[in-house]
Amino acid sequence: MAQQKIKTAIIAGGGSLPKRLVQACLEQDREPFVIGFKGQDVQAQIDFEVGIASAGKIIKKMHQENVQDVIFVGSIKRPSFSELKPDLRGAKLIAKIGLKSLGDDALLKFITKELEQEGFRVLGVHEVLEEILVPKGNLTKAKPDEQAQADIERGLEVASAIGALDVGQSVVVQQGLVIGVEAIEGTDSLLNRSGTLMKKGAGGVLVKLKKPQQDERLDLPTIGVQTVQNAIQSNVRGIAVKANETIVVDLDEMIELANKNNLFIVGL
Repeated sequence: MAQQKIKTAIIAGGGSLPKRLVQACLEQDREPFVIGFKGQDVQAQIDFEVGIASAGKIIKKMHQENVQDVIFVGSIKRPSFSELKPDLRGAKLIAKIGLKSLGDDALLKFITKELEQEGFRVLGVHEVLEEILVPKGNLTKAKPDEQAQADIERGLEVASAIGALDVGQSVVVQQGLVIGVEAIEGTDSLLNRSGTLMKKGAGGVLVKLKKPQQDERLDLPTIGVQTVQNAIQSNVRGIAVKANETIVVDLDEMIELANKNNLFIVGL
């Protein structure tokens, strides 16, 4: 008798990870069901498209589809309050949590709690997609020198502080000076903005960490080819992340691009 597949809802954002996760599910006796939000750049084939604040419709559909596991994956553009257009349950949740006052981490934790109360099991993308976390050690030919190492230490301190406040995950440091910290705009925009503020001399370092209080199933820091491309254009000479706590997209391609441009990537 064939083993029953685990129906797995993939709540998908932008980027290539949702498509990769669908393939991994198919290879692991899981039946993927992709939920995409209107207005988001979802690359995977969507089974159910819905407004981002339509909590009632999402939960009802997942029950109808006999979903057991739920995985959040990909980047989601946070809409303005006027763009939400919630359904009845979504409106009740927004009123309950005070959406404007919450950072991404607190918001995702609240949503996860609601899903678990409905009987769903929430998983991290790394629990299904194997070998997706950054390994420990230097990943590139280039390595951080003494100044870069000092910038990394400074970056770890600042990133931990802003993460504890549920503000962001990333910081750019150059020669001991904090050039920029991530807020709602995301890492790519942080890099682009930091590029206009760099001093002469040795380039900056991007440090990206999960928030101290962050649930590892939700929104782990992510780096990839786009991160490296933006770093190169912004006079950032290295990227430091926590090993086994950071998702990497297209690892081999990312390392190849970094090596061509003498940029270091290190898993701490």
